[in-house]
Amino acid sequence: MNSYIGIDLGTSSVKMLLVGANVEFLNSVSRDYPISYPQSGWSEQNPEDWATQTIDGLCELLEGQDKSSVKGISFGGQMHGLVILDENDKVIRPAILWNDGRTQEQSDRLNSEVGKQTLSSYTANISFAGFTAPKILWVEENEPECFARISKLMLPKDYVAYVLSGVHATDYSDASGMLLLDVKNKCWSDEMTKICHIKRQWLPTLYESYEPIGKIKPEIAHRVGLSESVVICAGAGDNAAAAIGTGTIKDGSCNISLGTSGTVFISKDTFSVDENNSLHSFCHATGKYHLMGCILSAASCNKWWMENILESDDYVGEQKGLFDIIYENEVYFLPYLMGERSPHNDAGARGAFIGMRPNTTRKHMLLAIMEGVAFALRDCVEVAKASGVKIEKSLICGGGAKNEIWRTVVANVLGIEVQRPVTEQGPSYGGAILAMVGCGEYSSLDEAIDSLVQIKDSILPNEKLTAYYDNKYKLFKQIYPALRGIYAQF
Repeated sequence: MNSYIGIDLGTSSVKMLLVGANVEFLNSVSRDYPISYPQSGWSEQNPEDWATQTIDGLCELLEGQDKSSVKGISFGGQMHGLVILDENDKVIRPAILWNDGRTQEQSDRLNSEVGKQTLSSYTANISFAGFTAPKILWVEENEPECFARISKLMLPKDYVAYVLSGVHATDYSDASGMLLLDVKNKCWSDEMTKICHIKRQWLPTLYESYEPIGKIKPEIAHRVGLSESVVICAGAGDNAAAAIGTGTIKDGSCNISLGTSGTVFISKDTFSVDENNSLHSFCHATGKYHLMGCILSAASCNKWWMENILESDDYVGEQKGLFDIIYENEVYFLPYLMGERSPHNDAGARGAFIGMRPNTTRKHMLLAIMEGVAFALRDCVEVAKASGVKIEKSLICGGGAKNEIWRTVVANVLGIEVQRPVTEQGPSYGGAILAMVGCGEYSSLDEAIDSLVQIKDSILPNEKLTAYYDNKYKLFKQIYPALRGIYAQF
């Protein structure tokens, strides 16, 4: 039996999954690496940490396994991060991550001076602080010595793919989030490379997510014990890879991710852009397109609450009794710990609790966090609805999706059925499926997903609870506009 490896390069860890072609899960490994916050609102990582933990993780993943059966490797990965290589392919500076807010000035300048309508005509998107293009402008303006040494611009997962294969490549889904790709026509935008003072040779070769880009480097193959014939496929941005892993490929199908960030991902057969560019219009790993709303903090809000505030790792214990207070919670939470993207596009936004009373407990505040994330996801869903998209049910994945209470809150805040796939490791499983298609194990993604993706359980909305959350959402929508002027003074 052939086997395949899916690698999910996340923000806090790299997760690897070894999967047999008949859906047999052979092994999984997760290895952490640090995040650096040099200044308020900044977020960086060392790309060499990704490479080290990936290679060491592959050794652990394959220990005791039939290494000769491995035929291919592919990826899902955190999007938008800026990795800069010099002429010797050495990393010049720490990677500036997707949730870094330092580029608000450059992003605002692109939206105002180039113009949102013009940017949308070039790339199908307006500028957000987390995107890659404003990061490049920031480096040029603030670190000219680094900018002068640029030989290659890469995205996070693509740097790991380069380490494994020696090939500078990216895929259309991940490249869509750089603000450098002409998404509709699936090519680099000449206009944007000029605006950002980029040389075309700095940009990697573009591939479909399931296409092979090369084979594993002999020295890496020898180190981890694989054959030199193992194929490396391009992979996809984390949300597109998660959509493959959950089977979200049909026109209009939806996947919600409760990872470090949160997303509402809507698969589309045809290219489209919402009226105000509040949602991202990107290429899908299928070769088609998708719309996506992204909130910058989701499950990371729960992690922050537990580890930074409560200084506890008893996640299960803290969640006991939340169902008992679900109708009595007066506390609201804005989940903007790293600013916010969709639909507010405000890197200066902050997290906030509001509505506390003397009888407020930590359980009320934890429930408010889950509700606040769900309300922020609903903000994205409302934009999609306004543009004519109908969402009647959704898949859900990510670390937060393991939590039944949170899935219940999401289902009732959105008023839709929420389905959980058997395999919860969306991006890594999606990466493994992409590798299977790239290596010819399956003739198409449709065939692969029909065989490999199954639903584990689902939660239907409750009429009473949905009505309760409809009323609560009306007040939630008023909180950010009321605080926006205060945020601007920080």
